[in-house]
Amino acid sequence: MAVDARAFWVRAPGIGEIRPTVLPDPGPDEVLVRTVCSGISRGTESLVFRGEVPTSQYSVMRAPFQEGEFPGPVKYGYLNVGVVEQGPTALRGRTVFCLYPHQTAYVVPAQRVIGVPDGVPPSRAVLAGTVETAVNALWDAPPLIGDRVSVVGAGMVGCCVARLLAGFPGVHVQLVDTNPDREPVARALGVGFVDPSAAADQRDLVFHASATAAGLQRSLDLLAPEGTVIELSWYGDREVTLALGGVFHSGRLSIRGSQVGTIPPVRRASRSFGDRVTLALDLLRDPAFDALLSGQSPFDQLPDVLADIAAGSRPALSHLITYGGE
Repeated sequence: MAVDARAFWVRAPGIGEIRPTVLPDPGPDEVLVRTVCSGISRGTESLVFRGEVPTSQYSVMRAPFQEGEFPGPVKYGYLNVGVVEQGPTALRGRTVFCLYPHQTAYVVPAQRVIGVPDGVPPSRAVLAGTVETAVNALWDAPPLIGDRVSVVGAGMVGCCVARLLAGFPGVHVQLVDTNPDREPVARALGVGFVDPSAAADQRDLVFHASATAAGLQRSLDLLAPEGTVIELSWYGDREVTLALGGVFHSGRLSIRGSQVGTIPPVRRASRSFGDRVTLALDLLRDPAFDALLSGQSPFDQLPDVLADIAAGSRPALSHLITYGGE
């Protein structure tokens, strides 16, 4: 029996709307999931909402269950937690995470949902996609014992990277951001916090996640000789200018891009995408991640909420969308 659902779409740059959709009956290897909550990926979804995905990146930046095309109409998103209502017996009634857009219910292949571990509430589980990005970054450049590491940019990604770094023995971590309101969050994550002007230098490794040219430049400035910046920001169609005439060459500094769409070569032969998100969900047993959940709105308000987030007028680190038992 067909199920009615509702989905959020970007109709055109800067304009969001909720559309009705009819779901097919799930097949023998599919599940019907009723969404409990979803999360907004502030950086990427803001760029999508504003229509700032470069034409050259249309195929690369497709979400796993995206419908439509950039710049719009497009249904985009990838932080969804729900309960399986129909499907294989082993999954029925389970709370699951899926890289699905903002939609009240959906049908997907059963292997595309990952069970949420006991003890991880649905609200925290929406962070799985962001923690997965942080895991990928640390596979790209794991710190050595005793390293001095900075994370520049205390958004969702930067905070998740900082929390994982805090678990490495002997690693000194500083979270760097211009917003003093991030200091209590850093404290909850167990790392130091500092304004960029006061950040410690001679860092062995810097993870950059501020999505600003100034942040990337400051990241380079903080490095010790032979140090590396791991670039986690995505700039869309914006150009980034750097001053590379100082110690960049003499200090043999490096900038390495990290992108969650691929698994780093060091783990590509031994880990799948499913393994990575399963690890992220397991790491979310840590209640410290609740410090990132600082905003919440019902699904019906999503068009206005995402417009506000894209305009910079809602400061929540991770904005949760709730579905009210639809």
